[in-house]
Formats: sequence, C-alpha cells, structure tokens
Amino acid sequence: MSRTGTASLTISELREFAEFTPCEQRYIKRSLDVGLGRRDAFKLWARSDDEAASIRRQYIAYQDLRPMRAMLHDGDGLDGSGDFFAKLVRVTTFDLAQGRLASFPAYRFLYERLLGAWSRPWLPGAFCGAAALPQIAPPRRKLLLHSISEAAATAPGWSDREPSFYPEWIEKEAA
Repeated sequence: MSRTGTASLTISELREFAEFTPCEQRYIKRSLDVGLGRRDAFKLWARSDDEAASIRRQYIAYQDLRPMRAMLHDGDGLDGSGDFFAKLVRVTTFDLAQGRLASFPAYRFLYERLLGAWSRPWLPGAFCGAAALPQIAPPRRKLLLHSISEAAATAPGWSDREPSFYPEWIEKEAA
C-alpha cells in the first residue's frame, strides 16, 4: 500500500510539472542543477553569453541555500526565522526577477526541492513579499500575485512529505 501511495504522489508531481510552461520547466531544471550542485549548469543550459551571465548570477544568489537548509530545519523556534526569511525573500526576488517563473505553483515546486518540505510554510510569504518588490515590473507583479490561490496563501497546515520527483536534463538521444 505504501508503495502505491508513493507512486501516485510521484505521478501527481509529474503531472504538476507537465502543466508548467516550457520556459518554467527549463528554468526549474536549470535551477535545480545550480542549487543542488547536480551538474555544470554552464555546459548544459547556457545557449548564449547572456544566459551564461544569468547562470553566473544565479550561482551567486544561490550561495545562501546551503546555510538556509540548516537554519530552521532542526527546530521550530523563531530564533533564526528573521534571518532565514530575509534570505529566502532575497533569493526568491532573484528568481522572480529572471522572468521565467510565472506562477506560485512553479515557484513552490522549485523551492520545495531546493530547500525541502519543511520550508513549505515559508513559501507563500516569501513569494508575495518578493513579488511585491520594485524589482518586479508592475504588470508582472500583478500576474505573480494573482497566481497564488487563497488556499495556498491561507493554508492551515502543510505536508511534511518530501518531494520525490526532481526533473533534470535529458539528452536528445536518450529521449
């Protein structure tokens, strides 16, 4: 039974990922390579000098992810929450300013994988905070803020189940 439940959850994650735009899918895969240190993102994802520069900035912006994973994961106290949230909003602002994540579901999908399931309660606030900053153009700000559902913004609880599907680059020959 447990195996069937896990398989159906993985399938639902696959379906959710398939609903994202190709641009969002590409950015999520690239971001996971950068943020989790899976592969050399420059070799896989840089199609131009501009994209290589964007990846370089992403590596710099994502430097805080490793310490962030350890900050609040082990405790429920508020001792480090201000520092954690400030860093989360900063990294989120970087990602939203890239213009490749068009919705809260795509953002949540990415950050659940970058930080872990324990970060879920922090994601709606960080997304809304970053989307409302002046670095995001007003029309895009409106689009982003409208993408978060009331249910996501006011959830009374969050699952602690870790994601099981981590999308990645697939060579054309292998596909």
